[in-house]
Amino acid sequence: MRVLYITSEVFPFAKTGGLADVSASLPLALKENGIDVRLLVPGYRQAIERAPGLKLIHEGDDPLGNGEFRLLETFLPKSDVPVWLVDAPQYYQRDGGLYQNQAGEDWPDNALRFALLNHVAAEIATEPGQGWRPELIHCNDWHAGLLPLLLAASGRPRPATLFTIHNLAYQGLFPADELTKLALPPSAFASMEFYGGISFLNAGIQNSDALTTVSPNYAREIRTAEYGCGFDGLLRQRTANLTGILNGVDYQIWDPAIDPYLMYNYSARTIASKADCKRAIQEAFGLDTQPGMPMLAFLSRLVHQKMPDVVLDVLPDFLRAGAQFVMVAEGDNGYQAAFRDLAESFPGRVSVQGYQEDLAHRVLASSDMVLHPSRFEPCGLVPIYAMRYGTVPLVRNSGGMADTVIDATPEAIRQGAATGFSFDEPSSSALAQCINRAMSLYRQPIAWRRLQASGMRQDFSWQRSAKAYADLYHKLTGAPALKARAMPAKVEAALSKLTA
Repeated sequence: MRVLYITSEVFPFAKTGGLADVSASLPLALKENGIDVRLLVPGYRQAIERAPGLKLIHEGDDPLGNGEFRLLETFLPKSDVPVWLVDAPQYYQRDGGLYQNQAGEDWPDNALRFALLNHVAAEIATEPGQGWRPELIHCNDWHAGLLPLLLAASGRPRPATLFTIHNLAYQGLFPADELTKLALPPSAFASMEFYGGISFLNAGIQNSDALTTVSPNYAREIRTAEYGCGFDGLLRQRTANLTGILNGVDYQIWDPAIDPYLMYNYSARTIASKADCKRAIQEAFGLDTQPGMPMLAFLSRLVHQKMPDVVLDVLPDFLRAGAQFVMVAEGDNGYQAAFRDLAESFPGRVSVQGYQEDLAHRVLASSDMVLHPSRFEPCGLVPIYAMRYGTVPLVRNSGGMADTVIDATPEAIRQGAATGFSFDEPSSSALAQCINRAMSLYRQPIAWRRLQASGMRQDFSWQRSAKAYADLYHKLTGAPALKARAMPAKVEAALSKLTA
């Protein structure tokens, strides 16, 4: 089966968060399931600079009337999975981030930038003489939301469409007058209108053949008023077409036993070397090195969703009590300034770093706990990574966290099932109580080691989830499903609860 996978970012070419990791690892797992998958990604400056062996495969006129574009081909690292970069300097060759400028403001032409991505995908799917033609297009998040609309309105034979919601809070919202610039059919407003403006996300939800999101629990939550972000009614209408499939992890990248970013590799059997990683980070960041100081990490984006305000509220008491804190994150400038102020107030106890991929790996390996509170959490890859590194996740019990982190209650600890700590209310008192519970167990080395070992045994690899996607692809296209590869019985048992 031929699948075009549209995404706004993919590691290692362009990354702001978990979408890039998923976009790199899921296609590789789909390839192992017999899917001929190719990625379509904006040709950001950093993507073109990082992509080896670029080859020109197509040139065309910009359907938005702003020049031309080229398709450049590279491949996911160590694979034969093609990545097609849409090279349009007028949209993508600029300083700053993927979605925002250096001042942290959204690019004013984001509607045009991502409309082009969708129009190029539609051309690949429907124009005669294009060579490779997809049987299904897998659209990811609002950036690819126009594609199902374009195909539905084309009147031509078209591939099936699957739309994955990675985070419902990001909706591709623009003023209604932007619609006239996007080369869309006159009927587009009806399926894009959202409170007087237009939403790319709305177009994707309404016009795709099927919907998925990134955990079973989040698929349930987004159909409620609390978590639906204004789309709960529409999503309830599409319940029969909505599936929750948990994101997986590429353990070729996220495994402390083979991680090339670490000074000291370790596994569950050689976990003593984790202390060497911790000492190396303490020395590198000028932190106190006396033994017994618990280190907490924060590796989430600095946005309201991830509760950095609550983390800032509770940290001082724990820092005064002897804890250390390391942040590797970027986002809202106000939050960044507040964390820098915290570091100045607690020298030797706090280190604040901007996001770098190598630092994220090193800090994850060095820390005792990772703070991952979220007001809502579609999946939550960082806590899943943390478990494999023997770093205990502290999470809010929402979305994918409810599917993956087993709270360290006395009963779960006795059964050897616990993998982290969770709390319910998005409040300072609830997070502080959760940290206190974790600190109490940290002071019990044998029990703490058992908790680490339980987390390190978890297997969230893509094998099962990729098979669920492949089965859904075949269902949507009417093609016979491939026979699944045999899965080890213990892995099957461990993952049986993770898809719905």
